[in-house]
Amino acid sequence: MWYVSTRGMAPRVDFEGALFSGYAPDGGLFMPEELPQLGRETLRQWSALSYPSLVAELCALFIGPELIPRDDLNDLIQRAFRRFRHREVVHLSRLRDGLNVLELWHGATYAFKDLSLSCTAQFLQYFLQKRGKHVTVVVGTSGDTGSAAIESVREAKNVGIIVLLPQGHCTKIQERQMTTVLEENVHVFGGELEGNSDELDEPIKAVFADVAFVKKHNLMSLNSINWSRVLVQMAHHFFAYFQCVPSLDMHPLPTVEVVVPTGAAGNLAAGCIAQKMGLPVHLVAAVNCNDIIHRAVQRGDFSLSEAVKPTFASAMDIQVPYNMERVFWLLSGSDCQMTRGLMEQFERTQNVRLPEELQSKLSAAVTSESVSDETILQTMARCWEENQSLLCPHTAVAVSYHYQQMLRQTPSPPRCCLAPASAAKFPEAVVAAGLSPETPAEILALELKETRCTPMRKSDDWTVMLRDTIEDMGRRWRATS
Repeated sequence: MWYVSTRGMAPRVDFEGALFSGYAPDGGLFMPEELPQLGRETLRQWSALSYPSLVAELCALFIGPELIPRDDLNDLIQRAFRRFRHREVVHLSRLRDGLNVLELWHGATYAFKDLSLSCTAQFLQYFLQKRGKHVTVVVGTSGDTGSAAIESVREAKNVGIIVLLPQGHCTKIQERQMTTVLEENVHVFGGELEGNSDELDEPIKAVFADVAFVKKHNLMSLNSINWSRVLVQMAHHFFAYFQCVPSLDMHPLPTVEVVVPTGAAGNLAAGCIAQKMGLPVHLVAAVNCNDIIHRAVQRGDFSLSEAVKPTFASAMDIQVPYNMERVFWLLSGSDCQMTRGLMEQFERTQNVRLPEELQSKLSAAVTSESVSDETILQTMARCWEENQSLLCPHTAVAVSYHYQQMLRQTPSPPRCCLAPASAAKFPEAVVAAGLSPETPAEILALELKETRCTPMRKSDDWTVMLRDTIEDMGRRWRATS
């Protein structure tokens, strides 16, 4: 299996090459050159699998056995999920009035990113040990990515990780999940922001633009630009389908609607790929009032709003959903020239009108809904009242779509709302919804732990600070290896 850049100007790479890259050299994102097509019989066989076995089957389609033999792949995936709290790893809650909520948050940091990052970290260590190499991972986070990335590599000998978090823009719990990790291979910066967490991407992009520096220090990213994360996230959609489909004996196969709380759109891109492979899902991109994806789906308007609006669903307070580049490439029939033109224009002007044909394909594949903070809180309160089930604010964005559809009384297929995080991570939102937070002991214990975080003040040169820390990590690894 080969991977190509969405912009068509970079050499193709194998899975290992895509794994260790962030952006492709031409600024694009890696995607599989060809997608396997899955028939009814394969879907029927997969429908009986556990979540870890399903992940293994999917990964085997995209990672050649010459890179990771199948037995090794199975072992890596079993190892990735061994610390999850739920025996199923991922659990479907069937609630009142046809509300299905797929809980993706039973990992170490109570967020869905534990699923893809735990696997990605295993793949990384597999290749690094084989090659006797070291990498430095650089991650900008709006909340959950940083803690899940740290957790996945904190004990890895061959991986150093630097996380840039937006000071005061994460919840207290999210910050503490990052700043209480004191391992030598972990470094956390707290950025003083004027606007939003997208500002953290600027020093990261500047560092990654220096090709010689990237090569010298084996830099990589674990944000959802990394193909491995998107690959593992495809399993969410297959698992949701198998849990909610009434029967696999019907002709044609029934559709299931999967509602995806959407920020940087990695999960949405994964769903679009699953769709193209033959999984009969219809996707709903549920966003908060930072609605660039909603505008793109509804009217082809892919342009920045004036500023990010802070919301209770803070991980979705994003202006640039970079994985939409993958979606545009996929839905345009792998049209690299068009994708490159669109994205270069967006980078220049922050304003793009999607071509009519692309917008039409996008709105056929994806429905969208934008939800206010008020609706998020109302949804959390209603779900508790009707089901005694606490939702995180991001899950509430998806569930509010379900409630809207009930109100509209539109005939619809079975529906599954993805739950990206536990409500325990967002006590402020739970209280604002008039409810009582339920906090697990391990989250309460964070309050008592020592913290370590280097401030990045507005007056500092963030790019220089980042480069210096990368060089220091490299020196320390060379001294001990």
